[in-house]
Amino acid sequence: MDIKKFVARRKALQISQIKLSAGICTQATLSKFERRGRVPSLAILEQLCARLGLTVDELNEDQASSVTQMRQELDHIERQLMMENYQVVLQALNRIAVSEIAAVPLRMQYYYLNGLLKSLINGAVSDVCFDFDQILDDLDQTHETVFTPLVYVGLGVMYSRLSELAKAQFYFEKVHQAVKQALVNGDDQDYLRLLTMIFYTAEYEATREDFTTSNGLINDGVSLCSEQHVTYYLPRLKYLATANAIQQCQPDEQIQQLLSETVAFARINHNQVVEVKAAALRRRYLQARKHA
Repeated sequence: MDIKKFVARRKALQISQIKLSAGICTQATLSKFERRGRVPSLAILEQLCARLGLTVDELNEDQASSVTQMRQELDHIERQLMMENYQVVLQALNRIAVSEIAAVPLRMQYYYLNGLLKSLINGAVSDVCFDFDQILDDLDQTHETVFTPLVYVGLGVMYSRLSELAKAQFYFEKVHQAVKQALVNGDDQDYLRLLTMIFYTAEYEATREDFTTSNGLINDGVSLCSEQHVTYYLPRLKYLATANAIQQCQPDEQIQQLLSETVAFARINHNQVVEVKAAALRRRYLQARKHA
């Protein structure tokens, strides 16, 4: 609430606290509001604002604008993370002071993005756990929001990269259960985040050579992309499907088709990371066939 706007309007109109509060509340109540930010009841605040030609909404405009701006910024960062633009994400997160984020959902989003990025770029375990603990132990203690399974994704990625596979398995099983539940319930409101869970779980299962589970998740992800008309994750899902097909020694025609689809979706989404990875995968595949 922009109390400074309220005080500035009162002073501009040269209305004393005594005069403004007369018949509405005590001067002490008004003084506590102006000096200490202690907001009176809505009925009192509306009457005080009316005398100054203001509305309560006008006092909240800046805060609402700030929340909207922060949400847009974090959503943009989240999309960049989905496209593996880690340097862009790192720089953007470093520009944000979490102390300036008042809204709990946005604080959770910030800590989730920060923690997942650190997991993906092999950040310090203590730093990753600190970010995720803010969600699990404080902001989402009841573990009811989408950010809890997203935290499990980050922890699974971290432990997988540390080769602590039992711990990675523990967290990815939780993520897989959350994915199954969301798909059964048709709960696709947070479909981009659901795609995040699907992709990383599919990727993890591929590292375990459980291609049946991995490919099943990939198909779920592709279907969800189609239903929601989004393509952010299609390049990565198609790349993973291609890598799985090569590992499973699938027919050359199928592999070439998947490679072509991967490159096509990477170009549509301007995902240069996947485009480069697909080119390298194609070279390795062709060389392996030549020497087979």
